[in-house]
Amino acid sequence: MLLSAVFYSVDAHAQDSQRGERLYEARCGGCHSLDKNRVGPMHRGVVGRKVATVAGYRYSKALAAKNFIWDEALLDAWLTAPAKLAPGTAMGFRVADATDRKDIIAYLAANSPAKPSASR
Repeated sequence: MLLSAVFYSVDAHAQDSQRGERLYEARCGGCHSLDKNRVGPMHRGVVGRKVATVAGYRYSKALAAKNFIWDEALLDAWLTAPAKLAPGTAMGFRVADATDRKDIIAYLAANSPAKPSASR
């Protein structure tokens, strides 16, 4: 019984990419999509991609000047406070709830290429 409670506790806090998809559509979908540039750049493959490198999208000078690679931690910081990460950015929207951010990031990661294996 205790073991099942431990598994439930771990599972209850796991990132949920299906919930993340719903949150992405509701909160990000007004400006972004996975496959097309809109008001904001497209997001398919964002995890592991260099910041401000989507072809055909015109980035703010603030973001274009950054030399980051998007990973889960950087996306979390970005969604928490975009203007803190890149003062002068055009993105003014933020996601205050940590669970919502993690689920959105899980959805973005699920729609990004897998990282290459370290083993040879």
